[in-house]
Amino acid sequence: MFVFPMARRSIGVTFLILISLSASFASPSPDEKLSAYQALQHYHFPPGILPKGVSGYELDRETGEFSAYLNGTCNFAIESYQLSYKSTIRGLISPGKISKLKGVSVKVLFFWLNIVEVVHDGDEMQFSVGIASANFPIDNFDESPQCGCGFDCNENGFAASI
Repeated sequence: MFVFPMARRSIGVTFLILISLSASFASPSPDEKLSAYQALQHYHFPPGILPKGVSGYELDRETGEFSAYLNGTCNFAIESYQLSYKSTIRGLISPGKISKLKGVSVKVLFFWLNIVEVVHDGDEMQFSVGIASANFPIDNFDESPQCGCGFDCNENGFAASI
């Protein structure tokens, strides 16, 4: 089993819950273009499963096929774990589940493993690398990490010196 990094908890958890609830009851019109983070919330996912800086996305609302775009690859550490996002992330999204995920990996010991599925179940998020999975409290993903420095960034967006 692998251990997925714990994200920082946001002060505005209550506010996020209210936004998530309202997003789940209000279906956007086909012409309305949500941000990638708002689209995640529409499908019952917190914004922190994507790093800051998503430049755009495509979503087929009928099939759930999606692509999210970053300006280049995105790598960062959270605690002692390394995460890597390719410049294009693809998969199938439905309420509470992202499957056939491509473009996100975590370093476990000396190996990079692809995260292939994410499931939101109650107050937990489950991340699967195929052969193993791990559950984490959903509020650990209220805040999006930043490419290059994760949550350990200084005011200029670079890794803070220790």
